[in-house]
Amino acid sequence: MGHAFQQTVMDLLIRYQRMSGKNTLWQCGTDHAGIATQKIVENQLAAQGQSKHDLGREAFIAKVWEWKEESGSTITRQMRRLGSSCDWTRERFTMDEGLSAAVRRVFVQWYRDGLLYRGKRLVHWDPVLGTAVSDLEVENVDKDGSLWSIRYPGADGGEGVVVATTRPETMLGDVAVAVHPDDERYQHLIGTQLQLPLTGRLIPVIADDYVDKEFGTGCVKITPAHDFNDYQMGQRHQIAPINIFTLDAKVNENGPVVYQGMDRFVARKQIVADLEQLGLLVEIKPHKLSLPISQRSEAVIEPMLTDQWFLDLTRDELPDGRPGGKRAITDPALAAVTEGHIEFVPENWKTTYVQWLANIQDWCVSRQLWWGHRIPAWFDEAGNIFVGEDEADARAHGTTAPVGALRQDEDVLDTWFSSALWPFSTLGWPGEAADARAGVGTGPGTQTRLRADLQAGRHPPGQRRPGSSPPLPGPGLPGFHPKPTGKPTSCSSHPRCW
Repeated sequence: MGHAFQQTVMDLLIRYQRMSGKNTLWQCGTDHAGIATQKIVENQLAAQGQSKHDLGREAFIAKVWEWKEESGSTITRQMRRLGSSCDWTRERFTMDEGLSAAVRRVFVQWYRDGLLYRGKRLVHWDPVLGTAVSDLEVENVDKDGSLWSIRYPGADGGEGVVVATTRPETMLGDVAVAVHPDDERYQHLIGTQLQLPLTGRLIPVIADDYVDKEFGTGCVKITPAHDFNDYQMGQRHQIAPINIFTLDAKVNENGPVVYQGMDRFVARKQIVADLEQLGLLVEIKPHKLSLPISQRSEAVIEPMLTDQWFLDLTRDELPDGRPGGKRAITDPALAAVTEGHIEFVPENWKTTYVQWLANIQDWCVSRQLWWGHRIPAWFDEAGNIFVGEDEADARAHGTTAPVGALRQDEDVLDTWFSSALWPFSTLGWPGEAADARAGVGTGPGTQTRLRADLQAGRHPPGQRRPGSSPPLPGPGLPGFHPKPTGKPTSCSSHPRCW
């Protein structure tokens, strides 16, 4: 139903413009839907008692291509049956070689411009799929939970403080307790040490304006490795985070031996029981909480410190004086709308777009998958990074001689990295014979839960391409066809979408 609605609206707009004498192209094609597609094929293997690791990377990717040829063209077949007036001779797929060449070119150029970097930062981690996911792929679901109040005794044997938490298992990674600097109840404790129960560690009491004096006891446990707000606070106070979970959300070697290897929710029950036995569990109260759920696997998302690739969207200037991502990408994309070069239809989506870019964070572009565009970066045995369109190009542009053999990064790029280049890559860029229309056009609509946010994500790469005009001067954002629950249908809930 969603496809029928969307394709009909787009076809009407395209036919009208074509009949009006405009130079009109409906560039049809599909993306490779990295996470959703890999999940389908992995599920098929699991039904046969196999895993992707049994096949190996190359054989698994060949299996995905088989599935794509058999079942992956459902949407375009539907479009043909509907009579969509695309130029079917130009149909493309984001894993085509020409489009893959554009992906490599942009990645390498952004890296050499200082806009792409690799770093260990907190990301939304799906412990079932074993990959970072976008915040747009996380749904916050209201659930009935509990609020546990736990006493952290003073290092001197005093009463210490009581903290309230909805995730007692994360206390194993606490690095501090924060209070508001103006909270008279705790001013005498700022700078002192507390005993962190069950761990044998001491942690400081710090003061931070972020703390809400009126919530709970006014004391907040700080776990920078597993909470986004705590991560920011840890950075402000220069306190090193402690990661306590493995990538499949079990307690790792940084936790006490008794809990190591336990699933996070099993550990929660044991920790609560142990606290109660020690007389440190003050109370448990029912509490409504918002639980981050992966749209892809329905697993509870775990904020996780991992090594990822990021596109800089927040720095004005790089250390060497070159423009940072904010000045080079974010600000031009914002100005394109605020100065009227791009207009949204309906206009109310402009507010969503502006708010999105005004509060944007650096984009995590890497995914821990096998299906997708493999990141064109290589590591030597000393951990030095070499980036190029191929290994020879990477070696030629290295700032140092490689130590030992090079190995390519195992990760792939977020599907949207290649989708963002669609207006250029489908029309021949970066080849010499690129269509003159590359990057110029209007988007008659997108089908996604946060349509304006997706458009926002696709405008900045278009702004960054040298000599390009805004890629979507007048994106139209139609309504969506809801499920019985009132939520929009999506490729997450129907993974056969392409």
